Amino acid sequence: MITVTEATAAAGALKRLSDEGVSIWLDDLSRKRITSGNLAGLVEHQHVVGVTTNPSIFQAAIGSGEGYEEQLADLAVRGVTVEEAVRMMTTQDVRAAADVLRPVYEATDGRDGRVSIEVDPRLAHRTDATVAEAKQLAWLVDRPNVMIKIPATEAGLPAITEVIGLGISVNVTLIFSLERYRAVMDAYLAGLEKAGAAGIDLSGIHSVASFFVSRVDSEIDKRLAKVGTDEALALKGRAALANARLAYEAYEEVFGGDRWAALGAARANRQRPLWASTGVKDPSYKDTLYVDELVAPGTVNTMPEATLRATGDHGDVRGDTVTGGYAQARADLAAVEGLGISYDEVVAQLEDEGVAKFEAAWQDLLEAVATSLEHKGVEGA
Repeated sequence: MITVTEATAAAGALKRLSDEGVSIWLDDLSRKRITSGNLAGLVEHQHVVGVTTNPSIFQAAIGSGEGYEEQLADLAVRGVTVEEAVRMMTTQDVRAAADVLRPVYEATDGRDGRVSIEVDPRLAHRTDATVAEAKQLAWLVDRPNVMIKIPATEAGLPAITEVIGLGISVNVTLIFSLERYRAVMDAYLAGLEKAGAAGIDLSGIHSVASFFVSRVDSEIDKRLAKVGTDEALALKGRAALANARLAYEAYEEVFGGDRWAALGAARANRQRPLWASTGVKDPSYKDTLYVDELVAPGTVNTMPEATLRATGDHGDVRGDTVTGGYAQARADLAAVEGLGISYDEVVAQLEDEGVAKFEAAWQDLLEAVATSLEHKGVEGA
């Protein structure tokens, strides 16, 4: 983990990023990061103003067992189910992280200082169950700065509207396509309208839309390599940025339109684009590629620790690198399509793989906790 000394040295580059209107969130959480003071140090010295989690992050943290021994022993004595144990541990971590970030939340009127926790990924294709889980998680964490993560599946869209309509802040995750992103924004606006009709104060509802970046390049680059022509190889590393830039164009359009104007007048908050999966997968690319090239006002960039460290060390923050690139972005995606690579096929595949990956991580976590509870139960017998 990053030390306070390293964080202080990196603050210059990260401050420039923050000054450009990009909120820096950490894409990681563990109990050790909280109890050691590391998270508080990153908030104080390195401009980190939020935290995101997902099933893979919790699987890595809790699966290691470090810092969870006492709670696991207590849960084993109580004889709780594996699923209850996982939720007790994950919500405790999110609650503690939310407390660390509470001053940021208050200083930014709820815009930042957020900690996200995801609904059970096995519910990704069940609307009613997703809504019920979101309500339960908001109750369990019981902090105003929590955000409930809901996947942008077909079943997730009406769940987003319902949960926002209840006044619960939402982080919409696993967005890969421009069409789905527009549907997500529509679901958010519908939720705000529903909340407004119910007399809920719209100023207290916040949302981000997590648009995944590096995985798009990983899949499209693989297909470009198979084509193998000079034209194809020249397009490697460009599709993900093009996709994200056009997402920001869509954001500007929707939140500059008449439907938004009425909600904005009622003190509603824009649903900010969040760049997710910003660690590069191809080692030949600069490790800060998806930070340097996606700087735009009113966005969030959630970074794994390695990317945060790299950005502080040698990130090239040079102002807005998004809004002037729409024409080139359209040309890049058109060129990819022109080589016989289907954009629609790629993004559909990535959504399916994303849900499956989180389901697998959740299952691994359940199995690891089941084993730990069994051992603790034997020890306590």
